Amino acid sequence: MTLLFSDRIIEPQFEIRSIHYTKIMSEALSWDATYAIAIALKRQFPDAKLDNVSLNQIYRWTIGLPEFSDDPAIATERILAEIYQLWFEENIHDDK
Repeated sequence: MTLLFSDRIIEPQFEIRSIHYTKIMSEALSWDATYAIAIALKRQFPDAKLDNVSLNQIYRWTIGLPEFSDDPAIATERILAEIYQLWFEENIHDDK
């Protein structure tokens, strides 16, 4: 089933993500909000070539987001890798 929304066809899974993203983005970002961080980074750095982006760069970009309010010291490699993976997957969905 597809839905028509603002002259765009949206698959249901994308609509759910969009609603989830809107809810999260109305609040401050923390390391627990990996999907919202991935979306924020994608929007902040639309031309980023993910093949050339390191986890250290994702860390620096994340703590530099205006909405980010968590403790930078509690970031882990797992969290950063999850943000990278989600960002990568979002780019794949955009290419389809």
